[in-house]
Amino acid sequence: MNKVRVGILGLGRWGMCHLEAYSSLGQAEVVAICDSSPERLERAGLEYGIVNLYLNADDLLQRNDIDLISVVTFESQHLEPTLKALRSGKHVLVEKPVTTRPDEARAMQAAAADSGRLLLPGHLLRFDPRYAAIKEAVQSNRVGTPVSMYMKRSREHYLFDTFQRVHTVFELMIHDIDLAIWYAGCRVRSVKAYGKSVSGAASPEVLWANLEFENGALAVLHSNWMTPDEAGVEIADAIEVIGQSGTAHFETSNSGLQIWNSGGRLTPDMNIHTKLHGQSVGCLREQLTYICRCISRGEDPTVISFADAVHGVEVADAIAASCATGREIVLEETVTK
Repeated sequence: MNKVRVGILGLGRWGMCHLEAYSSLGQAEVVAICDSSPERLERAGLEYGIVNLYLNADDLLQRNDIDLISVVTFESQHLEPTLKALRSGKHVLVEKPVTTRPDEARAMQAAAADSGRLLLPGHLLRFDPRYAAIKEAVQSNRVGTPVSMYMKRSREHYLFDTFQRVHTVFELMIHDIDLAIWYAGCRVRSVKAYGKSVSGAASPEVLWANLEFENGALAVLHSNWMTPDEAGVEIADAIEVIGQSGTAHFETSNSGLQIWNSGGRLTPDMNIHTKLHGQSVGCLREQLTYICRCISRGEDPTVISFADAVHGVEVADAIAASCATGREIVLEETVTK
């Protein structure tokens, strides 16, 4: 199997996770990296033995020895490099949210269709064994077609200082929107959402959204940035899917690894991305492994869907509009904001 040659745009916290994960894969080779910070770029190049370092994304995208581009820049900076990469014949993985604008998501999808290249959303929870097992239970009829879904996503409060740059629906809830669409197997008909800004920031620290799907399934999504920093709980998430044949659920804060010492309790995340034995483990690595396998074999990805990602951005946009107007939003309705 030929190695998939990768270029990475953006070396912030999550971009470095991409670099770590790709570097742990036998079927991938990171050929070039790009970041606006010369210091960060040089440090990453030295650590991972990468000599092709770029401060300008256009210079990296002009290379003809790259198969796959990971776009891990700020949310508002996804569109242009994605379009340029597709037009230059490269496959593209766009981190979540793929964009905060439905028109941009649709433009990306159209460009991918024109180019014949793969365009893949970074919705990595489809590769978390727990969430993937629920999907299998839905499909196998052990749980069956969802009737009701509840999903909660809670993060430490200090993170809000960084991620309030976009509405909470795009930074936290977008994951659960994608899972709900995946499990329901159809599109959202309407949403009604409620946001609470504790600090007065434009983005709410607390967000609730009610979704009704075309098949009648209901979903309640709850995202917040209110876990006290001192609690030592990196991820406090929960899910319950009630289907026609059964129920699936789990909750994260009281399960998995806990470390107790004089500093208190620490519940670290071990499922998304961490390093053990000198290599990356977690669902980010599983997602990148799957993508590289599809590219090297010339197979269409069936686990992830950019069409679902486009719809997810449409749903997220409607949720933000519902928060702003206090109205229920029907998805095909045009909202004046």
